[in-house]
Amino acid sequence: MLLIRRFEERSLRAYQAKKIGGFLHLYNGQEAVAVGCCSLLGDNDHVITAYRDHGHAIAMGMDIKALMAELYGKATGCSKGKGGSMHFFDPARNFWGGHGIVGGQVPLGAGIAYALKYRGIAGACLAFMGDGAVNQGSVHETYNLAALWQLPVVFVIENNGYSMGTSQARSSAGELSKRAEGYDMDWGICGGHDIYEVRACMAKFVAQARDRSKPAIVEIDTYRYRGHSVADPDNTYRTKAEVEEYRRSKDPIQVFRNALLAEGVLDEIGATAIDAAVRAEAEAAAEFAEASPFPAVADITKDVYWEEDNPSEKQSRGRIFFG
Repeated sequence: MLLIRRFEERSLRAYQAKKIGGFLHLYNGQEAVAVGCCSLLGDNDHVITAYRDHGHAIAMGMDIKALMAELYGKATGCSKGKGGSMHFFDPARNFWGGHGIVGGQVPLGAGIAYALKYRGIAGACLAFMGDGAVNQGSVHETYNLAALWQLPVVFVIENNGYSMGTSQARSSAGELSKRAEGYDMDWGICGGHDIYEVRACMAKFVAQARDRSKPAIVEIDTYRYRGHSVADPDNTYRTKAEVEEYRRSKDPIQVFRNALLAEGVLDEIGATAIDAAVRAEAEAAAEFAEASPFPAVADITKDVYWEEDNPSEKQSRGRIFFG
């Protein structure tokens, strides 16, 4: 969780220094959600998420050097510098993005779950979304198919209270996870500031998806410290006092740190050492990104069409690219 926090802070500094272009959606404040959920997964479990994807990518074990390089638009990035903040991918780690279209990843998550069931693999897919995606028609169509076909998918709603800048009270009627009842799916809700609570809640739903191919919807209440993206103001739609109250009483890293200190498995010296180590790791990632090359102009047509990347096996006729 601390690595995610320090990575995001270093990313913000790079953005402010004009090293990063485009959007940058930071995960500060939500760390216990991604880490708590992903820490429950096994070799045949998969994750797909929306554009606020840095935390999930790190929780799934991706190299932060490749992540930072992707933010910088460098060829050494996890998506070869072509995806940026919203499109982190690592198929080798069963991490399938990083998607910029609101709710667009949810049907794909059900597709991953369908593939697991079709192939007879005991695994589950966690399809993360924000509270702003829950009213998309494609999300409800996916709920319906997941229930009809009993797919091994858990839909995880990271409810940070604001759809971009609109509060949930003004954008969504009823309890978001309880909508599962309309599709005869199980559902749950928990706080997202305590990693123990996240794990305890999610363990049941991940297990029943994996072992019994039973879908579910889980809503996790959480909070983001920064604006929707760093290009957006932080406090035009919420008070500074609201942000500071969460930081004081529910910051997920502070909550877990206090728990570990109370349990006697961590002391102040150890906590300081961990923080120093992850700060250095984040700084090294920025240095790696800075030193990495940009993609070549010729790379713009690569990784777009399979036939273009494999000309000896091309079946279609004529040109694919024009310009």
